[in-house]
Amino acid sequence: MQLSWQPLPLQLIHPFRIAHGTSSVRHNVLVRVDDGLGEAAAVHYHGETPERIVEYLRGVDLSEYSDPAQLEDIVSGLPVGSAAARAGIDIALYDAWGRALGQPLYRLFGLNPQRIPLTSFTIPLGSAEEMAERARTTDAPMLKIKLGSEAEDRARIAALRSVTSVPLRVDANGGWTLAGAEALLPELAEHGVELVEQPLPVGDLEGLRRLFQLRSRPPLFADESIKSAADILAHQGLVEGVVIKLAKCGGIRAALEQITLAHSLGLEVMLGCMIESSVAVTAAAHLAALCQYVDLDGPLLIRNDPFQGVAYERGRLRLSTRPGLGLLPAPSTPE
Repeated sequence: MQLSWQPLPLQLIHPFRIAHGTSSVRHNVLVRVDDGLGEAAAVHYHGETPERIVEYLRGVDLSEYSDPAQLEDIVSGLPVGSAAARAGIDIALYDAWGRALGQPLYRLFGLNPQRIPLTSFTIPLGSAEEMAERARTTDAPMLKIKLGSEAEDRARIAALRSVTSVPLRVDANGGWTLAGAEALLPELAEHGVELVEQPLPVGDLEGLRRLFQLRSRPPLFADESIKSAADILAHQGLVEGVVIKLAKCGGIRAALEQITLAHSLGLEVMLGCMIESSVAVTAAAHLAALCQYVDLDGPLLIRNDPFQGVAYERGRLRLSTRPGLGLLPAPSTPE
């Protein structure tokens, strides 16, 4: 089997601001294993960079393998290192496997794509007026709101609620202090916020314990804190759910393991994405019927997606019956 890769710069439709910073381009890596396609997205808050992804890929030799059905041997034999790079290889292998068998991945997993929950659409951090205008002009049936600066977050939520009645999810990206979160969470519950992702910085388990004990609050989900099975175990009894992303955990195989573990512990799962093209997001969508919540809007945020994969119908994800991931090249844009 031959492994190759190339840069995949993704241009955002609007600058994307969260508590960690602002970006207008994300530099991902497109990965190929024979005819299978994968994508590696650098998770910057876990120390990933495009350069480290490529360095990892250069150290992988798949030439001793000839059959993508040997997934267990191949993926378990990958060297320790970049989870994003491993995800890229893993996704490409699963795509090649499905193509070889002539079936979409969801069928090989025995899943019903009609059971996929609605995906949220993300409103990046901005002024209260900017965020309200973005919410007013979208027809998404569910919104995820980026917060993370306590001084302005009350005004942001109030402004959003003044223009939309759709379900709201909040993602603080670890930007709140414990005292700020204790004050904000009851107010978010009053506004009908469905859940809150990563209210506190990574590692603040004692802070999460205190938030978990609040009598009035939305359910809490850990995101940036969750990379491994051990992280999921560490958050049992501190949150209602965890956010699993292929780029964080190392791909489809690892995501399946983490989803199973989370459910065995009584935790709900949100299946999320980074800023990614239709390659990685479609791969995640093939697992989405296993999860209670879905946040797979990456292709809706970029202007130069090189592929067509999962389709969107007002928050509903539609997967094709094409084999593997079911990707097609995006139509060429006339000059």
